[in-house]
Amino acid sequence: MAIISSNIGDNDFSLRKKELRLVDSKIIPEEKRNNNMNLARPVTFQEFIGQEKLKSSLRIAIDASIYRKEPLEHTLLYGQPGLGKTTLAFLIANEMKTKCRIATAPAIERPRDIVGLLLGLKEGEVLFIDEIHRLNSLTEELLYSAMEDFRLDLTMGANRGARCRTINLPRFTLIGATTKLASISAPLRDRFGLSQKIEFYTYDELKQIIVNFSQLINLNLEDEASYYLAKISRGTPRIALRLLRRVRDYAQVVKKTNLISLNSIKKALKSYQIDEKGLDSLDRQYLSFLNQYNNPTGLDAIAAGLGDDSSMLEFVVEPYLIQIGFIVRTPRGRLLTGLGRKYIDSENDNF
Repeated sequence: MAIISSNIGDNDFSLRKKELRLVDSKIIPEEKRNNNMNLARPVTFQEFIGQEKLKSSLRIAIDASIYRKEPLEHTLLYGQPGLGKTTLAFLIANEMKTKCRIATAPAIERPRDIVGLLLGLKEGEVLFIDEIHRLNSLTEELLYSAMEDFRLDLTMGANRGARCRTINLPRFTLIGATTKLASISAPLRDRFGLSQKIEFYTYDELKQIIVNFSQLINLNLEDEASYYLAKISRGTPRIALRLLRRVRDYAQVVKKTNLISLNSIKKALKSYQIDEKGLDSLDRQYLSFLNQYNNPTGLDAIAAGLGDDSSMLEFVVEPYLIQIGFIVRTPRGRLLTGLGRKYIDSENDNF
């Protein structure tokens, strides 16, 4: 493999612990989990609700790796935000009985950052890189030999003092997470042995997630209330739990109770301008903007009209509106469907 010139000095190989985030994936004691809502993530596949096909595939790959006494193949997880990619990385490390080091691609700015992460790994450990599509090209090239041959090929120094150096790495598992699969270069994407898409969750799965979390934070939800909340959560656990927290705030402050009824949920969400479809004010602004035109409208034009970022609209707002049939993407732009036009005409007056 060709040597990559990275202009890294010898002193840059000293690891700075403050740049690394080491997370032990062992099971968290129950009493600690109950004292911190941030520890509500499942810690075993049995606790993880939904994604049955994905879990089955991962289970086979993990058991095979354990049988062969080798690290799991590099794994790429992709899907919309909030579906559990980070949680699955923790679970994989836990099932492999190893530790997980976490990094986000935007924070890996210099070649020595990824070198430090790789040199800090031990045999069999997991390196999780979130938003991996945002790695810069030089960092990505350093990963090629690390993933394929478990080594780093570097050029040390510069000019006449330059010299080549190969550093062997322990066998590890790289787990990458992305919301933009197409933005990952083909050479990097092809080096992942496993590539798994995380799908949206069903209403029943979201309802169970909501019920479990409500018990964790000492809320008593009526059955129809939990199902209603699941229906407006866009198929996404992160949104479901965020809405549940807002409902809890309303119930405890306004109603002075931990009992959550369907009526309480409707009143609470209306105070946050979230309607019965789960749409918020930005969603309705988006639909209202398209409602002004009978022709397809480009994404940049919509973003300029709303004063918002086009990437945010494309990857956060539009997927759910497409899922429920309110808009379609055409080669010429975005177009409001008849269902979307009917909705915006009837709902705008309520807010």
